[in-house]
Amino acid sequence: MKPPNPDMPVTLDAIDRQILSALQEDGRMTNVDLSKRTGISAPPCLRRVRVLEEAGVIRGYHADTDPHKLGWEITFFAIVGLESQKEVVLSAFEQLVGGWAEVRECHMIRGGGDFLLRLVARDTAHENQLTQQLTGSPAVSRVQTLQTIRTSRSEAGVPL
Repeated sequence: MKPPNPDMPVTLDAIDRQILSALQEDGRMTNVDLSKRTGISAPPCLRRVRVLEEAGVIRGYHADTDPHKLGWEITFFAIVGLESQKEVVLSAFEQLVGGWAEVRECHMIRGGGDFLLRLVARDTAHENQLTQQLTGSPAVSRVQTLQTIRTSRSEAGVPL
């Protein structure tokens, strides 16, 4: 199950895919329920889950919380352009925004900018403050923000 190179995809069989699909839908599922869904007994099911975890295919488990119910009224994206694409500048920016709790995703991108961020804000004033922090950050040359109106689809994981 472990790939020779940790950056390479692993080879999965049909049962591994069933396990992953079920856990993407419900990460709190018991091993007994998971084994019933996949048609194998509980001990080998648990062994497969552990191998998937050790191989880094399963990176973790988390609760899918509702941002609005927790007081985070705004979700927005920011396309950030930097003055330089030197690795030291890129890494410094990643480290900077990596310390901001409001930055929920940070992607280095190709075409139209250097980074795409997904952020949450409590209100418009907070969104403006975060945008100002971005525009005032070292090496940032431009920021374009895009506020979400609604999210009609947000799926965890990948198609299996």
